[in-house]
Amino acid sequence: MSLDLSTSEWTAAGEAELDDAVSLRRAIHAEPEIGLDCRETTAKIKAALAGLPLEYHEGGSTSGLIAILRGQKGDNGRTVLLRGDMDALAMQEETGLAFASTIPGRMHACGHDSHTAMLVGAARALSARRDALPGTVVFMFQPGEEGHHGARFMIDDGLLDIAAADAAFALHITPNAPAGVVITRSGPIMASADTVHVVVRGAGGHAAMPHDCIDPVPVACEIVTAFQTFVARNIAVTDPAVLSITKIEAGSAHNIIPGEVRMLGTLRTLSEATRTTMRAAIDRIATHIAAAHGATAEAWIDEGYPVVVNDPRGAALIEQVAVELDRPFAPMPQPMMGAEDFSYVLRKIPGAFAFIGAAPQGSDPATNPPLHNTRMTIEESVMAQGIAIHCAVATRYLERGFD
Repeated sequence: MSLDLSTSEWTAAGEAELDDAVSLRRAIHAEPEIGLDCRETTAKIKAALAGLPLEYHEGGSTSGLIAILRGQKGDNGRTVLLRGDMDALAMQEETGLAFASTIPGRMHACGHDSHTAMLVGAARALSARRDALPGTVVFMFQPGEEGHHGARFMIDDGLLDIAAADAAFALHITPNAPAGVVITRSGPIMASADTVHVVVRGAGGHAAMPHDCIDPVPVACEIVTAFQTFVARNIAVTDPAVLSITKIEAGSAHNIIPGEVRMLGTLRTLSEATRTTMRAAIDRIATHIAAAHGATAEAWIDEGYPVVVNDPRGAALIEQVAVELDRPFAPMPQPMMGAEDFSYVLRKIPGAFAFIGAAPQGSDPATNPPLHNTRMTIEESVMAQGIAIHCAVATRYLERGFD
Protein backbone atom coordinates (compact mmCIF):
# COMPACT_ATOMS: atom_id res chain seq x y z
CA MET A 1 0.00 0.00 0.00
CA SER A 2 1.44 3.35 -1.02
CA LEU A 3 2.11 6.01 1.57
CA ASP A 4 2.55 8.72 -1.07
CA LEU A 5 1.35 12.01 0.37
CA SER A 6 0.39 13.22 -3.10
CA THR A 7 -2.66 10.96 -2.85
CA SER A 8 -5.73 11.50 -0.69
CA GLU A 9 -5.03 8.37 1.36
CA TRP A 10 -4.61 10.01 4.75
CA THR A 11 -7.46 12.44 4.19
CA ALA A 12 -9.72 9.49 3.39
CA ALA A 13 -8.39 7.55 6.38
CA GLY A 14 -9.17 10.46 8.68
CA GLU A 15 -12.69 10.72 7.33
CA ALA A 16 -13.17 6.97 7.77
CA GLU A 17 -12.17 7.24 11.43
CA LEU A 18 -14.21 10.37 12.18
CA ASP A 19 -17.43 8.79 13.46
CA ASP A 20 -15.57 6.60 15.95
CA ALA A 21 -13.37 9.53 16.97
CA VAL A 22 -16.42 11.70 17.64
CA SER A 23 -18.02 8.93 19.73
CA LEU A 24 -14.85 8.49 21.77
CA ARG A 25 -14.39 12.22 22.21
CA ARG A 26 -17.94 12.59 23.50
CA ALA A 27 -17.58 9.67 25.90
CA ILE A 28 -14.41 11.20 27.33
CA HIS A 29 -15.98 14.66 27.42
CA ALA A 30 -18.94 13.42 29.46
CA GLU A 31 -16.70 11.84 32.10
CA PRO A 32 -13.72 14.17 32.52
CA GLU A 33 -10.83 13.28 34.78
CA ILE A 34 -8.25 15.59 36.33
CA GLY A 35 -4.54 15.28 37.05
CA LEU A 36 -2.24 12.32 36.79
CA ASP A 37 -4.81 9.61 37.49
CA CYS A 38 -7.20 9.35 34.52
CA ARG A 39 -7.91 5.64 34.74
CA GLU A 40 -11.36 5.67 33.18
CA THR A 41 -10.06 7.65 30.22
CA THR A 42 -7.17 5.22 29.83
CA ALA A 43 -9.68 2.37 29.90
CA LYS A 44 -11.69 4.03 27.12
CA ILE A 45 -8.50 4.37 25.06
CA LYS A 46 -7.61 0.71 25.53
CA ALA A 47 -11.11 -0.36 24.52
CA ALA A 48 -10.92 1.77 21.36
CA LEU A 49 -7.53 0.23 20.49
CA ALA A 50 -8.50 -3.37 21.27
CA GLY A 51 -7.35 -5.90 18.71
CA LEU A 52 -4.74 -3.69 17.10
CA PRO A 53 -1.11 -4.87 16.72
CA LEU A 54 0.11 -2.54 19.45
CA GLU A 55 2.53 -3.08 22.32
CA TYR A 56 1.40 -1.39 25.55
CA HIS A 57 3.44 0.03 28.42
CA GLU A 58 2.38 1.90 31.55
CA GLY A 59 4.37 3.54 34.35
CA GLY A 60 3.95 3.71 38.09
CA SER A 61 3.51 7.48 38.44
CA THR A 62 0.50 8.15 36.23
CA SER A 63 -2.29 6.48 34.30
CA GLY A 64 -0.43 7.38 31.10
CA LEU A 65 -0.16 4.83 28.33
CA ILE A 66 2.42 4.20 25.62
CA ALA A 67 1.25 2.19 22.61
CA ILE A 68 3.96 1.09 20.17
CA LEU A 69 3.30 0.15 16.54
CA ARG A 70 6.27 -1.59 14.93
CA GLY A 71 6.12 -1.48 11.15
CA GLN A 72 6.99 -4.51 9.06
CA LYS A 73 8.32 -2.92 5.87
CA GLY A 74 12.11 -2.98 6.18
CA ASP A 75 12.48 -0.99 9.38
CA ASN A 76 14.99 1.75 8.64
CA GLY A 77 15.62 2.40 12.31
CA ARG A 78 13.51 5.55 12.60
CA THR A 79 10.95 5.96 15.37
CA VAL A 80 8.44 8.78 15.67
CA LEU A 81 6.33 9.75 18.70
CA LEU A 82 2.85 11.28 18.56
CA ARG A 83 1.31 12.66 21.74
CA GLY A 84 -2.26 13.25 22.87
CA ASP A 85 -3.08 14.59 26.34
CA MET A 86 -6.22 13.44 28.13
CA ASP A 87 -6.87 15.34 31.37
CA ALA A 88 -9.58 17.95 31.99
CA LEU A 89 -9.86 21.13 34.04
CA ALA A 90 -11.52 21.99 37.36
CA MET A 91 -14.32 24.06 35.81
CA GLN A 92 -18.10 23.88 35.72
CA GLU A 93 -19.21 23.30 32.12
CA GLU A 94 -21.71 25.75 30.65
CA THR A 95 -21.84 24.64 27.00
CA GLY A 96 -25.28 23.05 27.09
CA LEU A 97 -24.02 20.17 24.95
CA ALA A 98 -25.96 16.92 24.97
CA PHE A 99 -22.75 15.16 26.02
CA ALA A 100 -21.67 17.79 28.55
CA SER A 101 -19.73 16.80 31.64
CA THR A 102 -21.67 14.65 34.06
CA ILE A 103 -19.20 15.38 36.85
CA PRO A 104 -19.74 18.70 38.67
CA GLY A 105 -16.74 21.00 38.65
CA ARG A 106 -14.92 19.23 35.83
CA MET A 107 -14.80 20.02 32.13
CA HIS A 108 -12.80 19.29 29.02
CA ALA A 109 -12.27 22.97 28.26
CA CYS A 110 -8.88 22.63 26.58
CA GLY A 111 -9.68 20.07 23.90
CA HIS A 112 -7.78 17.16 25.40
CA ASP A 113 -10.77 14.91 24.74
CA SER A 114 -10.37 15.62 21.02
CA HIS A 115 -6.58 15.24 21.20
CA THR A 116 -7.01 11.76 22.65
CA ALA A 117 -9.67 10.81 20.10
CA MET A 118 -7.52 12.04 17.20
CA LEU A 119 -4.53 10.05 18.41
CA VAL A 120 -6.64 6.91 18.78
CA GLY A 121 -7.91 7.46 15.24
CA ALA A 122 -4.34 7.81 13.99
CA ALA A 123 -3.32 4.63 15.81
CA ARG A 124 -6.18 2.75 14.15
CA ALA A 125 -5.42 4.12 10.67
CA LEU A 126 -1.69 3.46 10.93
CA SER A 127 -2.23 0.00 12.40
CA ALA A 128 -4.36 -0.87 9.37
CA ARG A 129 -1.32 -0.04 7.22
CA ARG A 130 1.30 -1.66 9.43
CA ASP A 131 2.75 -3.75 6.62
CA ALA A 132 3.66 -0.59 4.73
CA LEU A 133 5.27 1.27 7.65
CA PRO A 134 9.07 1.61 7.34
CA GLY A 135 9.62 2.26 11.05
CA THR A 136 8.03 2.49 14.49
CA VAL A 137 5.31 4.81 15.78
CA VAL A 138 4.94 5.54 19.50
CA PHE A 139 1.54 6.82 20.63
CA MET A 140 1.84 8.73 23.92
CA PHE A 141 -1.46 9.07 25.79
CA GLN A 142 -0.64 11.49 28.57
CA PRO A 143 -2.55 12.63 31.66
CA GLY A 144 -1.66 15.58 33.86
CA GLU A 145 -0.90 18.24 31.26
CA GLU A 146 -2.91 20.89 33.08
CA GLY A 147 -0.23 21.87 35.56
CA HIS A 148 0.58 18.37 36.83
CA HIS A 149 3.78 17.70 34.81
CA GLY A 150 2.36 14.49 33.33
CA ALA A 151 4.89 14.36 30.48
CA ARG A 152 7.79 14.69 32.90
CA PHE A 153 6.44 11.87 35.07
CA MET A 154 6.07 9.60 32.04
CA ILE A 155 9.63 10.43 31.00
CA ASP A 156 10.92 9.78 34.52
CA ASP A 157 9.11 6.43 34.48
CA GLY A 158 11.23 5.51 31.46
CA LEU A 159 8.27 5.10 29.12
CA LEU A 160 9.84 7.12 26.35
CA ASP A 161 12.99 4.99 26.46
CA ILE A 162 11.23 1.72 25.62
CA ALA A 163 11.12 2.65 21.94
CA ALA A 164 13.34 5.72 21.85
CA ALA A 165 11.89 8.17 19.35
CA ASP A 166 13.97 10.19 16.92
CA ALA A 167 11.26 12.82 16.48
CA ALA A 168 8.13 13.87 18.39
CA PHE A 169 5.00 15.77 17.39
CA ALA A 170 1.79 16.98 19.03
CA LEU A 171 -1.40 18.70 17.86
CA HIS A 172 -3.56 21.06 19.93
CA ILE A 173 -6.96 22.35 18.84
CA THR A 174 -7.93 26.03 19.13
CA PRO A 175 -11.46 27.42 18.79
CA ASN A 176 -10.00 30.82 17.93
CA ALA A 177 -8.77 29.87 14.48
CA PRO A 178 -10.78 28.81 11.41
CA ALA A 179 -11.60 25.12 11.28
CA GLY A 180 -8.82 23.08 9.75
CA VAL A 181 -6.07 25.70 9.56
CA VAL A 182 -2.71 24.39 10.77
CA ILE A 183 -0.59 26.82 12.78
CA THR A 184 2.99 26.47 13.98
CA ARG A 185 6.38 28.17 13.98
CA SER A 186 10.08 27.42 14.40
CA GLY A 187 11.76 28.03 17.74
CA PRO A 188 9.84 29.03 20.88
CA ILE A 189 6.10 28.56 20.41
CA MET A 190 4.87 28.57 24.04
CA ALA A 191 6.35 30.01 27.22
CA SER A 192 7.78 28.60 30.39
CA ALA A 193 5.48 28.91 33.41
CA ASP A 194 6.68 29.38 36.98
CA THR A 195 4.60 30.21 40.06
CA VAL A 196 5.88 33.16 42.09
CA HIS A 197 5.44 33.45 45.86
CA VAL A 198 6.38 36.52 47.92
CA VAL A 199 5.79 37.06 51.64
CA VAL A 200 6.44 40.52 53.11
CA ARG A 201 6.69 40.66 56.92
CA GLY A 202 6.47 43.82 58.96
CA ALA A 203 5.11 44.68 62.41
CA GLY A 204 1.37 45.06 62.72
CA GLY A 205 -0.59 47.40 64.94
CA HIS A 206 -3.30 50.04 65.06
CA ALA A 207 -4.19 51.49 61.66
CA ALA A 208 -4.49 54.97 63.25
CA MET A 209 -0.86 54.84 64.37
CA PRO A 210 1.18 53.52 61.40
CA HIS A 211 4.30 55.26 62.74
CA ASP A 212 4.36 52.67 65.53
CA CYS A 213 4.26 49.82 63.01
CA ILE A 214 6.10 48.53 59.98
CA ASP A 215 3.27 48.37 57.48
CA PRO A 216 3.90 45.58 54.94
CA VAL A 217 1.06 46.69 52.63
CA PRO A 218 2.75 49.70 50.97
CA VAL A 219 5.96 47.67 50.86
CA ALA A 220 4.17 44.94 48.94
CA CYS A 221 2.67 47.52 46.59
CA GLU A 222 6.10 48.98 45.92
CA ILE A 223 7.46 45.51 45.19
CA VAL A 224 4.70 44.85 42.63
CA THR A 225 5.42 48.16 40.91
CA ALA A 226 9.15 47.47 40.91
CA PHE A 227 8.57 44.06 39.29
CA GLN A 228 6.80 45.73 36.37
CA THR A 229 9.48 48.41 36.07
CA PHE A 230 12.18 45.74 35.97
CA VAL A 231 10.46 43.90 33.13
CA ALA A 232 9.91 47.10 31.17
CA ARG A 233 13.45 48.44 31.60
CA ASN A 234 15.67 45.36 31.91
CA ILE A 235 14.15 42.66 29.68
CA ALA A 236 14.53 42.95 25.92
CA VAL A 237 11.25 43.10 24.04
CA THR A 238 12.74 40.58 21.60
CA ASP A 239 13.08 38.01 24.41
CA PRO A 240 10.11 38.93 26.58
CA ALA A 241 8.92 38.10 30.06
CA VAL A 242 5.52 38.42 31.69
CA LEU A 243 5.36 38.76 35.47
CA SER A 244 1.84 39.07 36.83
CA ILE A 245 0.99 39.24 40.53
CA THR A 246 -2.52 37.84 40.61
CA LYS A 247 -3.29 37.45 44.30
CA ILE A 248 -2.52 39.63 47.33
CA GLU A 249 -3.67 38.60 50.80
CA ALA A 250 -3.35 40.67 53.97
CA GLY A 251 -5.25 41.92 56.94
CA SER A 252 -8.36 41.09 58.91
CA ALA A 253 -10.08 44.41 59.65
CA HIS A 254 -10.24 48.03 58.49
CA ASN A 255 -8.45 49.37 61.57
CA ILE A 256 -5.61 46.86 61.89
CA ILE A 257 -2.27 47.04 60.10
CA PRO A 258 -1.39 43.42 59.30
CA GLY A 259 1.89 41.79 60.15
CA GLU A 260 2.42 40.28 56.72
CA VAL A 261 1.30 40.29 53.11
CA ARG A 262 1.27 37.22 50.89
CA MET A 263 1.47 37.52 47.12
CA LEU A 264 1.06 34.97 44.36
CA GLY A 265 1.76 35.32 40.66
CA THR A 266 3.05 33.80 37.47
CA LEU A 267 6.27 34.25 35.50
CA ARG A 268 6.33 33.49 31.77
CA THR A 269 9.41 33.64 29.54
CA LEU A 270 10.51 32.43 26.11
CA SER A 271 14.11 31.53 26.95
CA GLU A 272 15.95 29.90 29.80
CA ALA A 273 18.30 32.91 29.96
CA THR A 274 15.48 35.38 30.60
CA ARG A 275 13.84 32.90 32.96
CA THR A 276 17.03 32.79 35.07
CA THR A 277 17.37 36.59 35.01
CA MET A 278 13.79 37.08 36.16
CA ARG A 279 14.01 34.55 38.97
CA ALA A 280 17.06 36.30 40.41
CA ALA A 281 15.41 39.70 40.03
CA ILE A 282 12.25 38.65 41.85
CA ASP A 283 14.23 37.64 44.92
CA ARG A 284 16.54 40.67 44.81
CA ILE A 285 13.76 43.24 44.33
CA ALA A 286 11.52 41.80 47.04
CA THR A 287 14.17 41.43 49.71
CA HIS A 288 15.90 44.77 49.08
CA ILE A 289 12.74 46.88 48.94
CA ALA A 290 11.51 45.26 52.13
CA ALA A 291 14.84 45.91 53.83
CA ALA A 292 14.73 49.57 52.79
CA HIS A 293 11.52 49.94 54.83
CA GLY A 294 12.68 47.91 57.83
CA ALA A 295 10.60 44.92 56.80
CA THR A 296 11.67 41.53 55.51
CA ALA A 297 10.60 39.58 52.47
CA GLU A 298 10.90 36.02 51.28
CA ALA A 299 10.46 35.10 47.64
CA TRP A 300 10.48 31.67 46.04
CA ILE A 301 9.56 30.00 42.77
CA ASP A 302 7.62 26.81 42.13
CA GLU A 303 9.23 25.65 38.91
CA GLY A 304 6.74 24.98 36.14
CA TYR A 305 6.96 23.91 32.52
CA PRO A 306 9.97 24.82 30.38
CA VAL A 307 9.69 26.78 27.15
CA VAL A 308 8.15 24.79 24.26
CA VAL A 309 10.81 25.01 21.54
CA ASN A 310 10.08 23.64 18.07
CA ASP A 311 12.94 22.24 16.08
CA PRO A 312 12.92 24.19 12.78
CA ARG A 313 13.02 20.90 10.87
CA GLY A 314 9.97 19.63 12.74
CA ALA A 315 8.00 22.81 12.13
CA ALA A 316 8.94 22.69 8.44
CA LEU A 317 7.80 19.06 8.21
CA ILE A 318 4.37 19.94 9.64
CA GLU A 319 4.03 22.80 7.17
CA GLN A 320 5.00 20.55 4.24
CA VAL A 321 2.49 17.91 5.29
CA ALA A 322 -0.31 20.46 5.71
CA VAL A 323 0.31 21.84 2.22
CA GLU A 324 0.52 18.41 0.61
CA LEU A 325 -2.70 17.34 2.31
CA ASP A 326 -4.31 20.51 0.95
CA ARG A 327 -4.80 21.88 4.45
CA PRO A 328 -4.58 25.65 4.99
CA PHE A 329 -1.38 26.63 6.80
CA ALA A 330 -0.80 29.83 8.77
CA PRO A 331 2.68 30.65 10.09
CA MET A 332 2.44 31.69 13.74
CA PRO A 333 3.83 35.25 13.89
CA GLN A 334 4.86 35.15 17.54
CA PRO A 335 4.83 32.68 20.42
CA MET A 336 1.99 32.35 22.91
CA MET A 337 2.73 33.10 26.55
CA GLY A 338 0.67 30.11 27.63
CA ALA A 339 2.53 26.95 28.62
CA GLU A 340 2.48 23.26 27.66
CA ASP A 341 4.25 20.27 29.16
CA PHE A 342 5.03 18.81 25.73
CA SER A 343 8.05 21.05 26.37
CA TYR A 344 9.53 18.20 28.42
CA VAL A 345 9.26 15.87 25.43
CA LEU A 346 10.82 18.39 23.04
CA ARG A 347 13.75 18.90 25.44
CA LYS A 348 14.44 15.18 25.04
CA ILE A 349 13.43 14.59 21.41
CA PRO A 350 13.51 17.04 18.47
CA GLY A 351 10.16 17.73 16.88
CA ALA A 352 7.33 20.23 16.86
CA PHE A 353 4.07 21.29 18.44
CA ALA A 354 1.28 22.72 16.29
CA PHE A 355 -2.25 24.04 16.57
CA ILE A 356 -5.22 23.12 14.40
CA GLY A 357 -8.15 25.51 14.14
CA ALA A 358 -11.46 24.17 15.44
CA ALA A 359 -13.87 27.11 15.34
CA PRO A 360 -17.41 25.70 15.19
CA GLN A 361 -19.14 26.06 11.83
CA GLY A 362 -20.75 29.46 11.45
CA SER A 363 -18.91 30.99 14.42
CA ASP A 364 -16.46 33.88 14.56
CA PRO A 365 -13.04 32.54 15.60
CA ALA A 366 -12.08 35.94 17.01
CA THR A 367 -14.96 36.02 19.48
CA ASN A 368 -15.43 32.32 20.25
CA PRO A 369 -15.06 31.29 23.89
CA PRO A 370 -11.34 30.44 24.15
CA LEU A 371 -9.58 27.50 25.69
CA HIS A 372 -10.12 27.22 29.45
CA ASN A 373 -13.53 28.85 29.15
CA THR A 374 -16.67 27.20 30.57
CA ARG A 375 -18.43 27.64 27.19
CA MET A 376 -15.62 26.44 24.91
CA THR A 377 -16.77 24.18 22.06
CA ILE A 378 -15.15 22.84 18.90
CA GLU A 379 -15.97 21.80 15.35
CA GLU A 380 -15.76 18.02 15.67
CA SER A 381 -15.25 17.41 11.95
CA VAL A 382 -11.77 18.91 12.37
CA MET A 383 -10.73 15.69 14.10
CA ALA A 384 -10.66 13.93 10.71
CA GLN A 385 -8.03 16.40 9.58
CA GLY A 386 -6.10 15.98 12.83
CA ILE A 387 -6.03 12.21 12.33
CA ALA A 388 -4.80 12.67 8.76
CA ILE A 389 -2.07 15.08 9.86
CA HIS A 390 -0.88 12.73 12.61
CA CYS A 391 -0.65 9.88 10.10
CA ALA A 392 1.00 11.95 7.39
CA VAL A 393 3.57 13.49 9.73
CA ALA A 394 4.46 10.07 11.13
CA THR A 395 4.85 8.36 7.77
CA ARG A 396 6.67 11.30 6.21
CA TYR A 397 9.21 11.24 9.05
CA LEU A 398 9.61 7.46 8.92
CA GLU A 399 10.25 7.58 5.18
CA ARG A 400 12.55 10.61 4.97
CA GLY A 401 13.45 11.83 8.43
CA PHE A 402 13.70 15.61 8.60
CA ASP A 403 14.84 15.85 4.97
